[in-house]
Amino acid sequence: MHHLDTRTTRRRLVGTLTAGLLCAAGLAAPAMAAPTAEPPAQPAAPALADGLALTPPMGFNNWNSTNCRPEFNEAMVEGIADLFVAKGLKDAGYQYINLDDCWALPSRDANGKLVPDPVRFPHGIKAVADYVHSKGLKLGIYTSAGTKTCNDAGFPGALGHEYSDAQQFADWGVDYLKYDNCNNQGVDAKLRYNTMRDALKATGRPIVYSLCEWGENKPWEWAADVGHLWRTTGDISDNWGSMVSILKQNLPLAQYAGPGHWNDPDMLEVGNGGMTDTEYRSHFSMWSIMAAPLLIGSDLRKATQATFDILDNKEVVAVDQDPLGKQGTVVSSEGGRWVVSKQMKDGSRAVALFNESGSAQRIATTATAVGLPRAHAYTQRDLWQHKSFNTAGTIAATVPAHGTVLLRISADRKWATNPPAVELGLNGSPLVEAGKKVSLTSTVTDLGRTSAEHVSVALTGPKGWQIEATSSTKAKELRTGRSLRTKWSLTAPKGTPTGSYDLKLKASYRSPTGKRVDSVLPLTTTVVVAPPAGVSGLGDLPWLSATSGWGPAERNTSNGESDAGDGNPITIGGVVYAKGLGVHADSDVEFYTGKACEKVTADVGVDDEKGANGSVAFEIWADGTKVASTGTLTNAMPAQSITADVTGAEVIHLVVTNGGDGYDSDHADWAGAQLSC
Repeated sequence: MHHLDTRTTRRRLVGTLTAGLLCAAGLAAPAMAAPTAEPPAQPAAPALADGLALTPPMGFNNWNSTNCRPEFNEAMVEGIADLFVAKGLKDAGYQYINLDDCWALPSRDANGKLVPDPVRFPHGIKAVADYVHSKGLKLGIYTSAGTKTCNDAGFPGALGHEYSDAQQFADWGVDYLKYDNCNNQGVDAKLRYNTMRDALKATGRPIVYSLCEWGENKPWEWAADVGHLWRTTGDISDNWGSMVSILKQNLPLAQYAGPGHWNDPDMLEVGNGGMTDTEYRSHFSMWSIMAAPLLIGSDLRKATQATFDILDNKEVVAVDQDPLGKQGTVVSSEGGRWVVSKQMKDGSRAVALFNESGSAQRIATTATAVGLPRAHAYTQRDLWQHKSFNTAGTIAATVPAHGTVLLRISADRKWATNPPAVELGLNGSPLVEAGKKVSLTSTVTDLGRTSAEHVSVALTGPKGWQIEATSSTKAKELRTGRSLRTKWSLTAPKGTPTGSYDLKLKASYRSPTGKRVDSVLPLTTTVVVAPPAGVSGLGDLPWLSATSGWGPAERNTSNGESDAGDGNPITIGGVVYAKGLGVHADSDVEFYTGKACEKVTADVGVDDEKGANGSVAFEIWADGTKVASTGTLTNAMPAQSITADVTGAEVIHLVVTNGGDGYDSDHADWAGAQLSC
C-alpha cells in the first residue's frame, strides 16, 4: 500500500469506477498486453534477464520523511545526493535517489504529458536527474497504475498513458520507477503491471521496476518476469508494531526472492524518530537478512550520527547485498525469540538473533541448525561490534528488548586466531519496586573451543543504587561450556520514580594467546509500583509496554490507527463503554501485577467503527502462560466476555492476534477491562 492504511485505500478502490468505464473515459493504453502465464514459484535465474537489480536496490525515497509537504523539492533531492557522497553512503552501496508522489502538477498538458511542479522542481526533472547522475548516482520516480496517484490532490496516474509516461521518464534520464496501486479502476493487476513493464522495455532505457502493489494479489507468485521488486505488504509506519508486523508478513516469502526479483517489505524508517536506536538497528538488521531493498526514508540533512552509523554499517550492508541473493529463513521463533539464517555466497551464514519481546531474552541456536557443516570450531563475527570470536558450535546471546544480535558464522580454519566467544546473562526479574531488595544472578559462559582465562565480572547501575556481589566475581579459567555464576543484591532507593533504568554487566577475560577481551551486556531494569488493592480499570493503570499493529494502544478509547488520542468511544455491537483499551492487531499490552492480583475480566470484540470489517482473537497471558483466549471474533459478533485467573503472576499480557486472515480493519477493544487485586 502507499501512503494510506490498507483500510482507507481499499474503501477508495471499492468505490471507484468499474473497468468497463475505463475505455469510455478515453484511457485505453496502446496495445495493452494480456496477462502472461504465472511463472514457477521459485525462478532459477533472474527472470527478466536484463542485468538489473542483481542485488537489492539501495538508495533513498523521500516519502517517509516529507510526505507531500513543501520541503520535498529540487533542493532537498540534490542535497540528499550531495550527502550520499559526503557521508560515504555512495561508497557503502546506496545508489538511487527516488522521488515519491507529489512531484507533478495535478493536470497533464495539452499533449497529455506529465508536467513537473514548477515550484518544487523549477528546473524540471531532467535537470535533477543530470545533477544526480553527475554524482555517480541514479534517479527514481513515482506514479500509480491507476487514473490518479494515491495523494488526495489527485495527481495523474499512468493507467492508459503507460507508453507515453514511460518514454517521458526515459527521456528525463530516470533509472527506477515505483509504480503504485491507487485508483486502479478495478483493472486486473497483472494486466496493469505487465503493460508498464512492456512500456518501460519499449523505451530502450534500463529502468529498475518496483511494483508497489501492496501484496494484494500475491505478486511474489507471478511478478518475477514483470518487475525487479514487489511490495509484499501495506505501508510501513515509524513505530515498532508496524515494523514487526511487516517483518512477519515478509519472512515466509523467502523462496520467491533472488537476483533480479526481490520481496519488498517497504522503505526504511531508520532515523525518523518513532523508534529507539536499538529498534532501528533491529529494523536495519532484519531488512538486510531478508535481502530487502534498502531505501532510506529519513531526511539525511537532519540525521544524527547514530542514524548514519546504522545506515553506513558496511558489514550489515554486505549481508543484504550478498551476490548469492538468498533471503534469510526462519530457524525458530518461539516466544518472540527469533533466529533467522541467510546463506551467503562464501559458504558462511548470516544469523540474526532478534528479540521481539519487551524484555531481555536469551536466544540460542547452533551452527548446524543455521545450515553450516559440522566442524571442530567456527569463526563468529559480530557485525555491530565488529569483533570476531571462535565458537565450538553454540550461537547464543542475551538480546536486549527489541534488539538484534547480527552475526556471520563460518567454518573457518583460522578460528583459533580469535578469542573464545563468551555469553553474558543476568537471571532474575528485571522489575524492581523502590526500596525493596531483589536478587539477581549473572552468568559468564565460555562458548568457544578455547578457554577464557582470568575472568572477572562487574554489575553497575544508576548512581545511588545499591548493587553488591554476594558470591565470587572471578574465575581463573572457563573451559568450553563452563560458567562463572555470581549472585547480586540490588536495591533502588526509596522514592525512585517509575520508569526504565540502565544496568551494565561487564566481563573481562583473556584468550589463550593473552589477548584481553572486554564484553559488555547493556540491560534495562524497570522501577514499578504494585497495583492498588481492589478492582481497577486497566485503561487507568500504567502499563509496562504496549505494541499495536497500526497506531498506538489507547486508554479508554478505540484505536485510531495514526496518532495517540485519535480514537473514538469504545463501541462493540452498539454498546458503548466508558473504559477499556483500544488496540489494533497484532498487539500486546503488558501490566505489572506483582504477584498480588487474582483476576482479569473484559468484554472483547471488534470495534463498530470499522463497519463489517475486521476479525481478531484475544488472549490473556500470565508469566508466559496463556490463561484465557477467545476464538476468532468478527465485527458481526457481539462482545464476548473473557475472564482469566492470574493468581501469583508478576506480569500479565493482553494479546490480540489477527484472526489468521490479515490485518484489514482489525480494531480490537478490551472493553471495561478490569484487574482485581
